[in-house]
Amino acid sequence: MSDRWYKKAVVYCLDIDTFADSNGDGVGDIRGLIGRLDYLARLGITCLWLNPIHPSPDRDDGYDVADFYNVDPRFGNLGDFAELLHQAGNLGIKVIIDLVVNHTSDQHPWFQSARSSPDSPYRDWYVWSETAPADRHQGMVFPGEQGETWSYDRTAKAWYYHRFYKFQPDLNIKNPEVRAEIKKICAFWLQLGVAGFRMDAVPFIIEETEPGNPNSPEDFDFLSDLRQFVQWRKGDAMLLAEANVEPAQLVRYFGDAGGSNARLHMLFDFSLNAKLMLALARQDPEPIIEALRETPKLPVGGQWATFLRNHDEIDLSRLTAEQRADVFAKFGPEPEMQLYGRGIRRRLAPMLGGDRRWLELAYSLQFTLRGTPVLRYGEEIGMGDDLSLEGRDAIRTPMQWSHLPSGGFTTGEPVRPVVSGGEYGYHRVNVTDQRQDAGSLLAWFERMIRTLREAPEIGAGSCTHVDVPVPRGVLVHRADDVTGTMLFVHNLCAEDAVVDLSSVYPDAEFPNDVLTDQAYPDLDKFAAVPVAGHGYRWIRLRRCA
Repeated sequence: MSDRWYKKAVVYCLDIDTFADSNGDGVGDIRGLIGRLDYLARLGITCLWLNPIHPSPDRDDGYDVADFYNVDPRFGNLGDFAELLHQAGNLGIKVIIDLVVNHTSDQHPWFQSARSSPDSPYRDWYVWSETAPADRHQGMVFPGEQGETWSYDRTAKAWYYHRFYKFQPDLNIKNPEVRAEIKKICAFWLQLGVAGFRMDAVPFIIEETEPGNPNSPEDFDFLSDLRQFVQWRKGDAMLLAEANVEPAQLVRYFGDAGGSNARLHMLFDFSLNAKLMLALARQDPEPIIEALRETPKLPVGGQWATFLRNHDEIDLSRLTAEQRADVFAKFGPEPEMQLYGRGIRRRLAPMLGGDRRWLELAYSLQFTLRGTPVLRYGEEIGMGDDLSLEGRDAIRTPMQWSHLPSGGFTTGEPVRPVVSGGEYGYHRVNVTDQRQDAGSLLAWFERMIRTLREAPEIGAGSCTHVDVPVPRGVLVHRADDVTGTMLFVHNLCAEDAVVDLSSVYPDAEFPNDVLTDQAYPDLDKFAAVPVAGHGYRWIRLRRCA
């Protein structure tokens, strides 16, 4: 694959049903999204990641798929989707969609057939047990909401496996017919023109479930097989996976990019996400330095996807109990702000108290660390959350476009309440107001992403901590590639600082600031480089191409 476009992309994640409604029925749709593509292009987005778009009973926000070969009629039809791909392509925006093939809805025709008779051709497409497995109360993804991972079906007269909710029966990955069908699904959407897939719950997809065995074997060969199939169908197609596993296991998901067992192109960096939150909470860069130091070496073509907020809660489960307590105390101190005892169900702006400087610092950190940045819709304007909604819905409220009723999202009754009161209500936080304000957060994001475009070393090159004596709270790191070198200084503390970077000066040709939180004196041999509290400096050291 010659065009590794994903290594220099800026990814924007959204739910169609809460982004823009074109027909006033209260549900966002594809036509509404098409009408806002110019907004995304101006923001600097180059890849659009759509959360589930398929027909669904919608008991889990679309992750309970009932038909993999169509678009939910609430959003439009396949013709609308084809037009979305065309119009996005005209603006240089690639589109990837969620591939949710660990399970289906229990309303999917496959499962309805499977449960109807032991002789159904789809019976073995799911995982069954004649008796109650001993491990059926283990391995729940949503503890507190799930009581078990095996449920008894009276029609089938057998137990079926569901790693997620009971209305989401798992597909049997050991069945060659299931594997062939997954490839067929990928081929269908690639032929329509998607640029790849965000694969949901990959560790569970490759799990060859054995009733009563909580440590069932995993088949990584399926990932190699799927990668090869997708690559042959579309040379520059990309697989971005959700695999929240121990760091030492991550390299197995990437595989050998240059060999026959090449697997996934990209993985979300959950470890870095948790360490970033810990660093912000403690105002101490050490967790970030530790994350960079412990990062597994990636194969050629492999890439991380970085994020601060996504469509789920912030998962802190891989932090120690003490570290997790520190993050909760700072960013999610109330029980209603937390989820499953492991995460925070808030957007970043309210987590950081609406502090503009702190928000800029946080996103400056994310966008300058190694990997491809992923931005959740609404974060670019500092949207808030609605903790009165259940679970993850708190951060899945409609996009706030203007002062119009429902924030300009719809002329009807919105599918989910728009944040309307307080400092994050749509009267105070919306795109229209920020578009007219050159000093707004939205304007800052546009400027930051433009600067990113001019610094190809970021994300695609190496990312290393610069180990020099620094005041408390200051992180210095650099990005190097054949195109040149960028140096970054971030101050996680509220107090101003001065850093001696004279040891880096020999690497500089014509050092200059390309993005800063405020105006600073010209750089002079780096002996005393100032950075304000919660400030940042992107410094171009040299350019080679």
